[in-house]
Amino acid sequence: MFALRCLLFLTATVFLGCLIAPPGVSRAAVREPVWAGRFYPADRQDLLRLIRRLTDTAERHASTAKRPHTRLRALMMPHAGYAYSGATAAHAALAIDPDRFDRVVLLGPDHRVGFRDASITGASHWRTPLGTVPVGDFRLMLNDRPQRFATLAASDRQEHSLEVVLPFLQSRLTRFELIPVVLGPCDAHEMGQAIATLLSNPRSLLVVSADLSHHLPYDEAVRRDRETLDRILSLDPRWQQDQDNRTCGRYPVGVLLELARRQQWKPVLLHYSNSGDTAGSREAVVGYGAVAFYGDEPMQNPTDTRQPLTPEQGAALVTLARQTLVRHFGDTTPSADRQRLETTLADQALQSRCGTFVTLKIDNQLRGCIGSLSATAPILEGVCDNALNAAFHDPRFPPLSKKELERVQIEVSVLSEPVALAYSDADDLLARLRPGIDGVIVKRGAASATFLPQVWEQLPRPEPFLSHLCAKAGLPAEQWRKGDLEVQVYQVQYFEEAR
Repeated sequence: MFALRCLLFLTATVFLGCLIAPPGVSRAAVREPVWAGRFYPADRQDLLRLIRRLTDTAERHASTAKRPHTRLRALMMPHAGYAYSGATAAHAALAIDPDRFDRVVLLGPDHRVGFRDASITGASHWRTPLGTVPVGDFRLMLNDRPQRFATLAASDRQEHSLEVVLPFLQSRLTRFELIPVVLGPCDAHEMGQAIATLLSNPRSLLVVSADLSHHLPYDEAVRRDRETLDRILSLDPRWQQDQDNRTCGRYPVGVLLELARRQQWKPVLLHYSNSGDTAGSREAVVGYGAVAFYGDEPMQNPTDTRQPLTPEQGAALVTLARQTLVRHFGDTTPSADRQRLETTLADQALQSRCGTFVTLKIDNQLRGCIGSLSATAPILEGVCDNALNAAFHDPRFPPLSKKELERVQIEVSVLSEPVALAYSDADDLLARLRPGIDGVIVKRGAASATFLPQVWEQLPRPEPFLSHLCAKAGLPAEQWRKGDLEVQVYQVQYFEEAR
């Protein structure tokens, strides 16, 4: 019953008839906007102005909390009328770098029909006042788990939880395919496995549409919503327990948390508000939260059978790099700290041979970066050597001073073994690169250079990424277009210093 009350301050006529289409359903239709003019403006220019005003305001009041140096993987954002939840939805939208994603998997809760598992659209496109978005092909997912997915016409025609999120996505992404899925009661583990197959493309984003508590007095709502957000931020494995008036979207959020735990995504609270803050009475409010999830892609080199390092091992490597520099300047560390570090560093996994890089930054600006691509030395030895090389032998910078060491932030990257990337021409090369995942090496004759996967954060599109990499190697910037480069790729585990 709670899900049926989630439509904010609006009574709707519920059409209960539904048609379950077989997996081969025709996908020629365009799903037209249903809630334009009610939840958000129906006029294109009015809608653009409203979203721009909301995002401009959100940008001025954005949280100053530090976000991880990893890629955005998922978002939770609200789905009420823009007058109520638009302020929080705008904070979620701002987390999306413009045109960073080619696919959005959008999960929302069922408000209107009542079914188990998932309803997917039979349409080939979805339209809003901001334009038409192509719908991705569900056939692979249906072939794997046809019993979990059906096309329910009543849900497709009427559900608002997906539609009201879409204009915010269109404001950040100009070309992407949409995979809209409405969820009823479902097994989070099984549904998470199905949804994960849709996120294998590294330029895919998962967006979950969910509001928080409904119709509680303001102070009680704030208390309950904070508890709920704390559970989300802790990736609570007992999420499905104690769901009394916590979220309008418990099943989509449950799937999101299942994936976040499996992939070790880090959640960050972007914004919280309720209707009492925006456009409604404080006697009975609805809560809204925006949460972003960040994470690295696991190493995907099939020839690399090493187990990933743990966060504790990674933190120890970063500490080792700092202590190496501290000792260089003649200082010492407390014996208790040294003993704890030595216990972690004694792990056999850190004796394996891997390429490593050490990066130094001051005020988020590069201060030195040197490493080795090949697995010629144990991880521990490589981190020590490269910490010293990055500090004192990077030809782009003068040697690091002792005073600067106090301000330096240290990052350690542990590399998989580079593998050759076979490609036929420039277009094929662009298609085979995985932004945010692959470190790339280019070679031509004696000229060579590499960019770590972290560089995709500054150069998110493959074309400028390759052009800058060629220039770094001393080659013409457009050399990659000629198809005569030797290209290798690798992945990294990336650890940064907690400051």
